[in-house]
Amino acid sequence: MVQIVKNATLVNGTTVDIVIENQRIVEASETTTIQGDVIVDAAGMYVSPGWIDLHTHAFPKYKPYCAMPDQIGYKTGVTTVVDAGSSGADDVDEFYRIAQEATTRVFAFLNISRIGLMRQDELSDLDNLSFAAIQQAVEEYPQFIVGLKARMSASVVCGNGIQPLSIAETFRHKLELPLMVHVGTAPPELNEVLSYMKKGDILTHCYHEKENNHIFREDGSVEPSLLAAIDRGVYLDVGHGSSSFSFGIAQKAKQQGVYFDSLGTDIYQNNQKNGPVYNMETMLSKFLALGYSLEEVIEAVTIKPAEILRKPDLGSLQPGSIADLTFFTVKESSKKLTDSFGTSIDGELLIKAEAVIIGGKYFELEKSD
Repeated sequence: MVQIVKNATLVNGTTVDIVIENQRIVEASETTTIQGDVIVDAAGMYVSPGWIDLHTHAFPKYKPYCAMPDQIGYKTGVTTVVDAGSSGADDVDEFYRIAQEATTRVFAFLNISRIGLMRQDELSDLDNLSFAAIQQAVEEYPQFIVGLKARMSASVVCGNGIQPLSIAETFRHKLELPLMVHVGTAPPELNEVLSYMKKGDILTHCYHEKENNHIFREDGSVEPSLLAAIDRGVYLDVGHGSSSFSFGIAQKAKQQGVYFDSLGTDIYQNNQKNGPVYNMETMLSKFLALGYSLEEVIEAVTIKPAEILRKPDLGSLQPGSIADLTFFTVKESSKKLTDSFGTSIDGELLIKAEAVIIGGKYFELEKSD
């Protein structure tokens, strides 16, 4: 069946009709002659490829970092969620079953600790880093597992310092998978963490401001090791979360040309309900308030995360792409937007997710304040 989205306004201002067949994009054209069933007239809304959240906690098993995929996914305008290490090899079977039951597309960065986030110090016991267990999981779920996740902060590694990342680097090399690396309170220090990161890896929480272990030196200049990592192809993910995003660091980064690749939220039940994350539309609105363009913020939840995930049929309106779409509006309305450290800025342009198309179906989203 041929489906058509009429009068879709793209972020570049062009208005097109989007033709879909068998859940794939046929064309997005100002002058289409193809006939089909009009699934929706999108007049008055922007339409983009379906939003991709590169950093979520979509495995509901372990509190506090847990949520059901659809609750943080398509119901908020996000058609693809990527779990960032909630599950390890021991419970990936359970997570995969939950993911398969979701409407939202779900992928996973597998925690390098086989126990996942069963405990918050999952890298304190190196016996839980099992290559055999990870290899078996990757072989079982090659389309689901998109990389490995290592949380490299003091409370997670305890006395093990950089050792878990050194071990993870050997795992990644054997499996030819990217690493997503969480950086926070030292030890280990940012410079040491970056020394293990290769092209295609992802540094998450790139704009945190924790205890002299962030991306700026005391003199205000960017850490040279970060610039070197960017030059060799390491990606930067924001990974907002409850304690990992600073407006001050983000503003300095923009001024000095240290730009994010992906606007991952690090969303889970608590920071969805109580903030400061809430949802992807709030995340995008924060970066509009920081002076980024609509095109820049939407690219960071479509084209760029698809590239990072090595999923070229996502995040695009090119013919042949998967026809996941997000419909949204941008309204002039003043609102206080708050980072993870209690600092607020005024948002004057607010993005609001209105609907999605996923799996060939159109879902209008519930209205919220």
